[in-house]
Amino acid sequence: MNHSSALRRPARMALLGLCVAVAACRSDLLLDPDADQGIEGIALLGPLCPVVSVDDPCPDRPYQAWIRILDTGGGQVTRARTGEDGRFRVGLKPGDYRVVGEGGTPFPRGGEEDVAVTAGRWTSVTVAFDTGIR
Repeated sequence: MNHSSALRRPARMALLGLCVAVAACRSDLLLDPDADQGIEGIALLGPLCPVVSVDDPCPDRPYQAWIRILDTGGGQVTRARTGEDGRFRVGLKPGDYRVVGEGGTPFPRGGEEDVAVTAGRWTSVTVAFDTGIR
């Protein structure tokens, strides 16, 4: 094998990996984020204090995390990264979806929410990330 074919092999393997990853996703359900429908939401991390009171409510805070969008069969449609403000937005075709927060090991634990997207509407969701603080 000559030097140029040795350089091309890793590139071919990377391309093959990309094709497998794309084939595993349901990109046929995705729309542009500027679409008129889909899922928009916020990821919140909490509780942040072991004791909460009226005088010290210790609210959950926005959390930067990965969010997975699954179809009704559990197949991954896409993954979205929340911003520093915890917000995300994914344009999707109408249908039922599960929104899953990707957590840590063992914390924070990402929550799951089932949502329905209807034509011409954005469905709002809050994805809770549990810190384990009690």
